[in-house]
Amino acid sequence: MTAKSAAAAARATVYGYPRQGQGRELKKAIEGYWKGRVDADALRATATELRRTNWRQLAEAGIHEVPTGDFSYYDHVLDTSVMVGAIPERHRAAVEADALDGYFAMARGTQDAAPLEMTKWFDTNYHYLVPELSPDTAFTADSTQQVAALGQALALGLTARPVLVGPVTYLLLAKPAPGVAADFDPLTLLDRLLPVYAQVLTDLRTAGAEWVQLDEPALVQDRTPAELNAAARAYRDLGGLTDRPKLLVASYFDRLGDALPVLAKAPVEGLALDFTEAAAANLDALAAVGGLPGKRLVAGVVNGRNIWVNDLEKSLATLGTLLGLADRVDVAASCSLLHVPLDATAERDIEPQILRWLAFARQKTAEIVTLAKGLGGGTDTIAAELAANRADLASRAGSALTHDPAVRARTAAVTATDGRRSQPYRERAAAQRAHLRLPLLPTTTIGSFPQTTELRTARADLRAGRIDSAGYEDRIRAEIGEVISFQEKTGLDVLVHGEAERNDMVQYFAEQLTGYLATQHGWVQSYGTRYVRPPILAGDISRPEAMTVRWTTYAQSLTTKPVKGMLTGPVTMLAWSFVRDDQPLADTARQVALALRDEVNDLEAAGTSVIQVDEPALRETLPLRACDHPEYLAWATEAFRLTTAGVRPDTQIHTHMCYAEFGDIVQAIDDLDADVISLEAARSHMQVARELAGHGYPREAGPGVYDIHSPRVPGADEAAALLRRGLEAIPAERLWVNPDCGLKTRAWPETRASLENLVTAARTVRTELSAS
Repeated sequence: MTAKSAAAAARATVYGYPRQGQGRELKKAIEGYWKGRVDADALRATATELRRTNWRQLAEAGIHEVPTGDFSYYDHVLDTSVMVGAIPERHRAAVEADALDGYFAMARGTQDAAPLEMTKWFDTNYHYLVPELSPDTAFTADSTQQVAALGQALALGLTARPVLVGPVTYLLLAKPAPGVAADFDPLTLLDRLLPVYAQVLTDLRTAGAEWVQLDEPALVQDRTPAELNAAARAYRDLGGLTDRPKLLVASYFDRLGDALPVLAKAPVEGLALDFTEAAAANLDALAAVGGLPGKRLVAGVVNGRNIWVNDLEKSLATLGTLLGLADRVDVAASCSLLHVPLDATAERDIEPQILRWLAFARQKTAEIVTLAKGLGGGTDTIAAELAANRADLASRAGSALTHDPAVRARTAAVTATDGRRSQPYRERAAAQRAHLRLPLLPTTTIGSFPQTTELRTARADLRAGRIDSAGYEDRIRAEIGEVISFQEKTGLDVLVHGEAERNDMVQYFAEQLTGYLATQHGWVQSYGTRYVRPPILAGDISRPEAMTVRWTTYAQSLTTKPVKGMLTGPVTMLAWSFVRDDQPLADTARQVALALRDEVNDLEAAGTSVIQVDEPALRETLPLRACDHPEYLAWATEAFRLTTAGVRPDTQIHTHMCYAEFGDIVQAIDDLDADVISLEAARSHMQVARELAGHGYPREAGPGVYDIHSPRVPGADEAAALLRRGLEAIPAERLWVNPDCGLKTRAWPETRASLENLVTAARTVRTELSAS
């Protein structure tokens, strides 16, 4: 096919779409099902209607080929485990008794069976359920869900393409099941897994699929020759099937690198590449292998992870370059639109001109359709869209919001000394022990406590004008008083105020900093039914006034025990926001760090002796390629130190991280120079404690003994067992006892019971230590 005919054949597609619905109908239906207010048929009906609505929106926008299989009740990787029969033994009976309840048991756990481990999906804030595999895993095909979704789309008269997690990525994401040797490599199961994928492909072909997309984002990471050979074997075998749909192998989030020639040679009909995060690298690599003659190329030129309008002319130039490199070039977003909110037009509180800078999922589909039209018919066919796009880009570039001379002057004046504590850790630790006088194995929580119905009602009443700010603040005081009282009675050693005044750990701060925009309906799935509204980091950042001092000092006035000041760190403020793309991330991080430094210093001046600066996203934002790690970690750790280094030696700085693979960044954790770090460890069975010990981490640490992402209440014996395992790696004088994460999403009954058990466990182990 010539470049001209390839352009004429250009089509618009997407890899996935937000699942929740405009009003988060899916979240409400699932949580209603968990609470017994919604039955299974009603839940399935809601899901069916949401899929239908999504597909119709996409088709009406001009998307030529809609995705199926991207919808999930909880997580698409968990759906893949169901599809291939990789059900943990502890959940098998529940799944056999009731497939839906068993599915949710794997995701959330039960009182008798722990859930699957959860961690971040590459470098996003989406969490997936980690497959558990062993040498004895016997895969079996169950394509029921995938076939049903395809059938629903085809019945609507749509052209549909099922989207599956690819077999290589699935195995590379998996971990050894509990009790299996840590050095077991799930990739050794590939030959056992491929026939199951072959059966699913056959089932989908029989159901009417012309194309099936197999997502292999793990191949954009550094891969060994053995792993690349596994990818080659996988697609040789799947491509060699006689009765199958056409195969589109998709990668995203970074450059494909050494995997590109492997996939280019594979007997598959198409590749999908990211031309936003790694446009130049993927273009060069594609040209180096001689393009994709005879194949379909799906070009991800619209950023699927951020919310800024596309530069249409720049994307058209990229698409034009690609025309001579493939038999057919189609237009798409760089990845699933799962990572962005649904519709920017729902926002009523953002200035109309600024709103035109933004593109959520519905606006991105329109951009994709416009680009496909321009590629196929020429720029004259989209002249009006191009003119409007140029005006929007110029408006943003020239806005005073994006450039504050005072902020830029302050960041330019930062020196290396600003990021160093006045004394080394050993001297600080002695001063802090003398000042705080904490027991061995001190107990604390991560920060947030359950947000009660009364509190949520008060917040809604304030927004609606049914109560005034004074009435709302009375509710906040009451909540803080209850949280402090409970912690004192339970026997926790370092308390928190519970964060009753906060809607979200990033949004709360973003709403008080200049340069940020907040949305009302910009919900994005984080995990399961947990949705967040990432704020938009649109301009230069500064702090007009103190943000947390008032409520922290009020909580401290209610107790003689230390109350932690609680802040969200600069890297997490970036990672859990939609960041600006018009300057380096390091520059933005430094601006946020200086604003937070002012807050840290004000907390200390108000008498706060323990200050926690959370950085759960430090690992999450780590670039996918090792060669890019040093630059990122240098500015990320500098930003944390810039935030925290201005305090006295006897002020104890904590940080917190959760739900990520920490082994890759232990040196960076050390480089933060925090006095205490708390980390997720319950689901991973204290793995992080062993990693810290292996590194020789010299400071204090609290690997979690209570998994807060499950409704089950761990017994005191279970928490004590985890604590003893932590002591095998971390000396008692440096070990803290805490949950994995904040308690905002939990209910009070399970929170009370779990924390009481946590304190009991700490006391039990203290007694054991004193007797030994």
